[in-house]
Amino acid sequence: MELYEIRNFIGDMHGKLDDFRGSLDLEEKEIQIREYEERMTDPGFWDNQEEAQQVIDSNNNLKKVVDEFHNIEAAVEDIEVSYELLKEENDEDMYRTLEENVSQVRAQIQAFELNMLLNNEHDGLNAILELHPGAGGTESQDWAEMLLRMYQRYADQQGFKVETLDYQAGDEAGVKSVALLIKGLNSYGLLKAEKGVHRLVRISPFDSSGRRHTSFVSCEVTPQFENQDIKIEVKPEEISVDTYRASGAGGQHVNTTDSAVRITHHPTGIVVTCQNERSQIKNRDQAMTMLKSKLYQRELEEQRAEIDAIKGEQKEIGWGSQIRSYVFHPYSMVKDHRTNMEVGNTDKVMDGDIGPFIDAYLRMTMDDEG
Repeated sequence: MELYEIRNFIGDMHGKLDDFRGSLDLEEKEIQIREYEERMTDPGFWDNQEEAQQVIDSNNNLKKVVDEFHNIEAAVEDIEVSYELLKEENDEDMYRTLEENVSQVRAQIQAFELNMLLNNEHDGLNAILELHPGAGGTESQDWAEMLLRMYQRYADQQGFKVETLDYQAGDEAGVKSVALLIKGLNSYGLLKAEKGVHRLVRISPFDSSGRRHTSFVSCEVTPQFENQDIKIEVKPEEISVDTYRASGAGGQHVNTTDSAVRITHHPTGIVVTCQNERSQIKNRDQAMTMLKSKLYQRELEEQRAEIDAIKGEQKEIGWGSQIRSYVFHPYSMVKDHRTNMEVGNTDKVMDGDIGPFIDAYLRMTMDDEG
């Protein structure tokens, strides 16, 4: 990178920061943070634990945006200082460090910019992510567990909190199904890019003949709507409720009572399960919230499809569609079939580095919407 390119980068970053400063309404956000923190010092703050947790989560989300903006602002200022010093003194070590810092800030501001562009009505909500292996028994169940680890790593990298709502262990390895609640600002807005079927091609570790196998896992992503936002009525006669003993990977969350809950909605065939609480009542409430969220999301998607049909728009439906292939053999490649984004380092992707795929998909859909 030439010095003039670094100078142009600094100018571009100042322009972006000015744009962000105006669009984010930083002063209003900082006032809101102070108000939340004053409420948190009130002696009766924890009288209503659910409301108190909502205040804490809202405050953390606001602080995450404001702090990230100030971090980027400080990093750009550091780059500018280093640039001015480098003009006066030709230091190779300083130059290499400056190039690395420019690269880091470029990635940082792209991620920040993407989060700011997630302004659809439900993008800011928490996400319920479910993985369901396809046919293939142990092969697909093992693939589901690999994806589970990938999403947990991605969530950790984003600073999201992850709660396991349901975990059904595989017969020999992997998982039969798993449901995660991923909590954090824009977790749904980002992870909605993952909805669809994920395909794995590899030499199976479970095949003594060393043959190549193809496995499929379906990923479902739903916003976690607040109860007051869900305009859905579920009639008692439309559902059946089953209870069973909770279990988990490696004996985790094992209960001696039938606290886990499964709800089946007969008109749609939707099934939801929850076992993360020790109380059957709490698991039932959580499962009912999941069911209502799924029904509400289904209704919203049907309305959107009707509008698109009226407009004459033809868009690929994500449900049941193969969105991405992960090839471990005979070569290493992860390819997203919607955007044609390709990454050759499969290990890095499986360690949670799925940001490039999410970024490419969201920018493509934003272009389409625009």
